[in-house]
Amino acid sequence: MRLISLLQENPLAFAIIAGALVLSLTVHEFAHAYTADRLGDPTPRRFGRVTLNPLKHLDPFGTLLLLFAGFGFARPVPINPNNLGRWGTLWATAAGPLSNLLIALLCAGLLALLPMSQMGAVILITVLSINVVLAVFNLLPIPLLDGSRILGALIPSMGRSLAQFEAQPFSFVIVMVFIYLMGAPIGNLIGRVQQWVLGLVV
Repeated sequence: MRLISLLQENPLAFAIIAGALVLSLTVHEFAHAYTADRLGDPTPRRFGRVTLNPLKHLDPFGTLLLLFAGFGFARPVPINPNNLGRWGTLWATAAGPLSNLLIALLCAGLLALLPMSQMGAVILITVLSINVVLAVFNLLPIPLLDGSRILGALIPSMGRSLAQFEAQPFSFVIVMVFIYLMGAPIGNLIGRVQQWVLGLVV
């Protein structure tokens, strides 16, 4: 759903979803930056990314896409694999989706253990759902997404090919068109996982 339409139809729902997206995307990118920084790569700190300030992580074009197209992205954290090595790169890359899974688990735990008002439950379920979606989507083995880079760290020859592709000037456009064309099967896969997780919690 386009968030801009939701703003007109249900401002409260818009505020909850927008807040959950900002939180989740910020933590995702911070996790990449913090892990790379801790493992010895100064690049994220040099670009001011080792922070929970959303303004450092949100991408203007990606945010507009979220508002008007229903999907978008945050500003990728720059890391230097030469400073991290193969396994450091893997952990710095995996930290983003793992952070979303941890947020989802935290929300599930709060829902299970604490008495909640209806509004509190709605907020937690929204945050949980969005983080499941972000984790699953980012783990897909599609170039520019975390899943492909994790796969590239596990299989170095594939990693070199992916790096060469991502360095091409039109790689971003190609990937965006591919995701758009494959929107239905990708959405179906993510929706099934999301429904399964919510079925365990709610």
